[in-house]
This record gives sequence, structure tokens and C-alpha cells, in this order.
Amino acid sequence: MTQQHQPIIELKQISKSFGNSIVLDQVDLKVYCGEALVIIGPSGTGKSTILRIIAGLLAPDSGEVYVKGEKRDGLLEDTDDPLPISMVFQQAALFDSLSVAENVGFTLFQHSNLDHKTIHRLVEEKLALVGLEGIADYYPAQLSGGMRKRVSFARAIMTNPANPQDNPEVVLYDEPTAGLDPIASTVIENLVRQLQDTSNGCSTYVMVTHQDSTIRRTADRVVFLYGGKVKWEGPVDEIDTTENPIVRQFFSASLDGPIRVLN
Repeated sequence: MTQQHQPIIELKQISKSFGNSIVLDQVDLKVYCGEALVIIGPSGTGKSTILRIIAGLLAPDSGEVYVKGEKRDGLLEDTDDPLPISMVFQQAALFDSLSVAENVGFTLFQHSNLDHKTIHRLVEEKLALVGLEGIADYYPAQLSGGMRKRVSFARAIMTNPANPQDNPEVVLYDEPTAGLDPIASTVIENLVRQLQDTSNGCSTYVMVTHQDSTIRRTADRVVFLYGGKVKWEGPVDEIDTTENPIVRQFFSASLDGPIRVLN
């Protein structure tokens, strides 16, 4: 993991509530270039919320978001972020009425001047990167859950050679292995690392998950979120040695400990 003195994304004292429920409570978080940061914690503790705030899809109630040292005001649609960010949603979020090629190349079809032949070539390149050659003409309903996830990965790392400044520098993954069997999960976990290491992928990512194998396979640094606050953070290889009682309970799946058990 390569860390720079200045983080490329920084959240300062971020708070967010929905109704009477405080989801995030003055959270501080830094993301450095080239690292694999995984945010973990029990269900319903604000993991996906913090991911959407990083993406600029959701505004915090209070606190500040800095991107490459510049303060972001408002949502992503209200500003020109100096850092292109892509997001892979938990349910893949593919358009059912569009083919795989149209899904993967959606942004280029809608917002570029590239001809269709060039876009289809770029689509095939990205599909090959995620191990899905030859399915460009398929529709999402014809794919397994794991294949749909991989299509969403291909879409997230799509690049435009005519406007390289818009190519994603950070990928956000929201529960990428949720609902997958162990073998399909391993395929996705390996793919996340593969895309980080390839020049055609994206070297920095932030992932939300609560799946043990995904945490261990994909994280460099781990942040544990509980009760709206960061309760622990450290290298992934310290999750088995830390004495933090919340981390110990989470990874042992014990009913006894500071994490409240929902009946």
C-alpha cells in the first residue's frame, strides 16, 4: 500500500441522521492513493451511507468532505470534483432492458463523441478484464448473480480515451459479494485485487462489506464502524491480534460483547 502525506479523500466530522436515527456521528476518515480500504461493521451501522457520501450521492448533515485537498460543496452533480469516482452498487444496478454492451458502455454512449464501433471495442476490452468475453449481446436476465456483478465492475472501470481526465481514479464497492456462494465470492474477491493491480483498472478502492473472506482477501486497511463512530482501524493482519472487544466479538460471531444483538 502506497500512502501519500495528503489523502485523496478526507471526511471530517461527518454526521448523518435519517429521522430520529443517528447513522453517522462526527466520523473522520482518510483514503490514500493506491490503498485498499475496507469499511466493516454490523448491518445498519452506516457503512453504505458513508460510501454514498464519499461518492457525492448523499450530502452529510454536518461536517466536511475534501477531495484532493479541495472542499466539496454540495453533491457531485453540483460541483466539478477533481477526482473521478466510480461506484459498484450492491445489486449491480444494471439496466434490464439494455444489453451487456449497452450497460458497460452506457456512459460513453450517452456522454461521448466516440463512434459505436470504438465503444464496442472498449466494452469488449473491459469484459475481457473481468473474464466475460463473448457476452456483450446478452441481457442481465440471462446472467448469474456473479456475472452481473462482474458486468457492473466492467462498467465502473470504463474509460474514455478521448477524455482521460474523466477516467475513474477511485472505485467504491458496496457489498460486492453479498448474496453470492463461497466460490462466486472468491472469484469476485480475486477480481477486485486483479483490477487494482492492472494498468487498465483502478489502484485505489473503498469497499463496504461484512463478509469475513472478503475482508481478508481485499483489504489493506480496515475501518470498523459501529454506533455511528469509528471504533477501530488498522492493517487487515491485525484483526486477529487486536484486543478491541468490538472487533473480537464481530470476528468470533459471539453473542456476548459490546455489539448489541438484534432479536
